[in-house]
Amino acid sequence: MQIFDRRKRQKLDQLVDEYAASPSMPRREFLQRAAATGLSLSAASALLAACGGSANVDKVGVLTQWSGEELASFRAICDAFKAKNNISIDIESTRDVNAVLSTRVKGNNAPDISGMPGIPAFQDFAAKGKLVQLDKFFDMNKIKQNYTADWIKLASHNGNLYGVLPKSNTKATIWYNPTQFQAVGGTVPQTWDELIAVSDKIAGQGKYPWSMGVESSASSGWPATDWIAEIYINKNGPDMYDKWVAHKIPWTDSSIKESFKLFGQIVTGNHYINGAPQSILATNFQDASYQPFTNPAQSYMYYLGDFTAGFITSQYKDLKPGSDFNFFPFPSINPAYKGAVTGGADIMAAFKDNDATRKFMEYLSSAEAQTIWVKRGGATSVNKEVKLDDYPNDVLRQSAQQMVNASSVRVGAGDLVPASLQTAYWKAMLAYIGDTKQLDSILASLETTAGQAYES
Repeated sequence: MQIFDRRKRQKLDQLVDEYAASPSMPRREFLQRAAATGLSLSAASALLAACGGSANVDKVGVLTQWSGEELASFRAICDAFKAKNNISIDIESTRDVNAVLSTRVKGNNAPDISGMPGIPAFQDFAAKGKLVQLDKFFDMNKIKQNYTADWIKLASHNGNLYGVLPKSNTKATIWYNPTQFQAVGGTVPQTWDELIAVSDKIAGQGKYPWSMGVESSASSGWPATDWIAEIYINKNGPDMYDKWVAHKIPWTDSSIKESFKLFGQIVTGNHYINGAPQSILATNFQDASYQPFTNPAQSYMYYLGDFTAGFITSQYKDLKPGSDFNFFPFPSINPAYKGAVTGGADIMAAFKDNDATRKFMEYLSSAEAQTIWVKRGGATSVNKEVKLDDYPNDVLRQSAQQMVNASSVRVGAGDLVPASLQTAYWKAMLAYIGDTKQLDSILASLETTAGQAYES
């Protein structure tokens, strides 16, 4: 008996040492190994709690940058998860998720789960072993069945899955009220020149063709980076786009400069945006989306990704899709790249491994969870199990199909560049909107930042 107790004690000591060295050891594994020594479940649970683990995790902390209608949709998913699993989701929302997450990770106070501030940050956390490897417990056959290889690759590092994609968005959408647009003689433009022509036509009537807002707290400026990305891929194609985001060409390259100038045509257009440029800098991006849908319209076109539909339908619940609100595809600039789109995919990753976080990550990857968001509007799912019929109207079905039918798709450049460059890029857009004449110095500064970011 003494020999058995001594051996059991040695095994338990070894288990405790292993847990101390790797506190992300799953609760289930700890309890199973403790039970294998002959320890009762209650004693094993008490031992785990003494080691700093959770014997009964019933709450998951999630850090996210979603706000407004996006946050409301995410809460709806969390509520459904709680009803199913009796596990609460404690949400912390911040527009400066990059700084908050970095600070918490450095202080050994990482959230259980967090939205990623960008692809480079996600890859860096995975490379440093900060994230939970999901393919250790996910049913990867089901994941491969429901997601294409490109989307799985986006959420992976070195061939292992570390992230889930609760939603995605096409960013090749210009939103408008067809009824009011047609009332001022507007016709849907197919090319950039036609876009400028219809803008001039509306402005010539003393009306404002565009609304625009780039205020977003600590991440102010990011909506303007989406403009540049969509212009760039339509003008230069996906191969040049890849070179740009990989810093194979400098930020001072003529292709980048010309893309900024095209965006500048909208910012500085004569009578294009009420109060520009100051109003652009001061107006929140969500608030700006409402202007084409007031009665009478304050403006007639608004560019941003298809999540904008959620803003519109939440603010104006009586609008009829198709006639009262719709989008037209971002116009072609170079015919060779017609149909090229940029998009975004929100990546969620786990920093702590326990039963509760595992269940929630699995749930986020499921069609059941993503259908909740899809039905509310403002999101596209890349999970093949989510049905087109689940989108609440034809407008949202068309935006979902836009990514499927695109000639090429790339993630927005603002989400692909290193974190330090991303922040500089946001600020550069604010500077450019404020004074488009400073373009050369703005691009030179971005090139300096890029050189440092890609070397580190």
